[in-house]
Amino acid sequence: MRDRLVMPAFLVLTLVLGLLASSPPGLGAPRRFPEGAGPTTWKGDLSPISTADWNYARAAHLLERAGFGGTPEEIDKLVKMTPQQAVNHLVDYDTIQQQLPPYDESGVFDVAMLPDVDNRLDSVAGAIRTSYQGKSAFGVAPNKDGIRKLQPVVDQAYYRLYAHRYEWTRATNWWANRMLISQRPLEEKLTLFWSGHFATENEKVADYRLMLHQIEMLRQHANGSFRDLLIGISKEPAMLIYLDNRINTKGSANENYAREIMELFSLGTGNYTEADIKEAARAFTGWTNVGLKVAYNADSHDDGEKVFLGERGRFDLEQVVDVILKQKAAAELVTRKLYSFLVREEIASELNAKLAANLRESKYQLKPLLKTIFLSKDFYSPASYATQIKSPVHLVVSTYKKLGLTEIPGAPYFPTVTTNLGQSLGNPPNVKGWDGGRSWINPSTMLQRANFARQVLFPDGAPTGAETRVIPERYSNAIQEAEERDKLAAMGNRSAISSGQMQMAQGEMMTSSIKINSTPDYDLKVGVYRGYIKAFQRVKEVPPTAAKLNLTAMAKSAGIKTADEAVDYFSRRFLRVPLTVEARTSLVDFVRTQWGKSQIDFEGAHLEKSLRELVHLIMSSPEYQLS
Repeated sequence: MRDRLVMPAFLVLTLVLGLLASSPPGLGAPRRFPEGAGPTTWKGDLSPISTADWNYARAAHLLERAGFGGTPEEIDKLVKMTPQQAVNHLVDYDTIQQQLPPYDESGVFDVAMLPDVDNRLDSVAGAIRTSYQGKSAFGVAPNKDGIRKLQPVVDQAYYRLYAHRYEWTRATNWWANRMLISQRPLEEKLTLFWSGHFATENEKVADYRLMLHQIEMLRQHANGSFRDLLIGISKEPAMLIYLDNRINTKGSANENYAREIMELFSLGTGNYTEADIKEAARAFTGWTNVGLKVAYNADSHDDGEKVFLGERGRFDLEQVVDVILKQKAAAELVTRKLYSFLVREEIASELNAKLAANLRESKYQLKPLLKTIFLSKDFYSPASYATQIKSPVHLVVSTYKKLGLTEIPGAPYFPTVTTNLGQSLGNPPNVKGWDGGRSWINPSTMLQRANFARQVLFPDGAPTGAETRVIPERYSNAIQEAEERDKLAAMGNRSAISSGQMQMAQGEMMTSSIKINSTPDYDLKVGVYRGYIKAFQRVKEVPPTAAKLNLTAMAKSAGIKTADEAVDYFSRRFLRVPLTVEARTSLVDFVRTQWGKSQIDFEGAHLEKSLRELVHLIMSSPEYQLS
């Protein structure tokens, strides 16, 4: 296995320096413009391209950005349309009927497992603190007497910790499958965008059902009204928990959400004041969640007069959103972020002003803006064409798309691969989300990207990347140790409450930093062990199935006869950027060496392996990292 990975690793580390050191697209070698790029004069031009401008490469570019790429057959369908028809087909996806499989839940939680409304049960420490008061935590009551009377609560707290984490990774694997098989690719692409724009951390929300509900809300409004998105996200239980607005009440305002809705979600820094944050926080009071549902408590809402962004009134949540959307900066932030996600990172202020005007004129309806972007000459200009570095999620899903798969394979495991590459869905690095662009690429992640392709193409003996569920060694004999301590305690050697236990009871110790392992009332090691075992037993397994590939059949269907044709076909299928002459020559020589001749032999015993080696080299190239 080591020999398999040495050659791609050497190739990657040699080429990545060019990707990192040069200006976009950053391929480190002189090349002609990609065949799909228009003339340089198209940059900044929002006028639509004509039918005469339409070709296979531009249709492939459109599908790459308005989705996750596609097979030659899917691209050909768009080529047969006019540019207007192709864009309408993708943007007006509401008209496309489809039945996708719902999420298959493991059934790990019930409503009692949710934290209570004051957010005091979000950790093991909180559960223990509550249990010392004689109350139930996460649906489990402490024992009334006996040794380790709080152990059931600790066990349940750790079960909840592991169960929600493992169930969420299953949910992201299901979501990836939607991205792969949906007949409405822009719907899933925009849902991915909005999930990063309204970044929410599953680890704090601690209930996959709330996260899935929020994603479904984003999907429902993904190409609709930005106003509906802002109002919807403000009332989502997951966001209410993540940015603490559920504990924002009259007379005790919490400003976290009020600050972020303006700084990150709608206006940007410099377009509001600290006084505006305080007034918005007052307007957002009263919203909370009860279990899985949003709730409004009129008694905790501050209905007094407020002065917000220069306007005066007894504003509530929706009215604050409307005042925000009156600001010129609101449309400009939305168009700038959407443009960066769909087109290219940098946008001239004049161009952004035109797009923002488009959004305001449509009363923040997103479809007109999306159609303008996807039809514009600017979208197909050399500055935009094949200049984006693929995010980890895009890289993985588009790889499976172009391989013609109809299901996300279980090995390598999607959540583990994307997390290792720097993008764990539902767990952004902070409320700002992922930086994207060049932050996705460094020598380590470039090598891991090549190894991901290797795992897909050569699953036998390659590391799968499957999620490892291994209990740390220090917990392996937890039960035996606890039983020994119980015997000593039964003989009258029970110690007094330690200072460490008192610190935990006061909430000063976090779950992630276990400083003590046991007290007379509970054993944390036992809790970790039992919580893990219960979660492992109840969370359904994602079978570690390998991708079902037949590159020989693909080559045969394409009518490939020579090494040159094989390189050209697979390069065109997987790349939006043409190979340099030197790179193409090297790949042709490699294939000829593998075959021992220039002509393809479909009866050859090693043809499939040689084609997979070729595709792996293509996927390991800097060119493959660009969309």
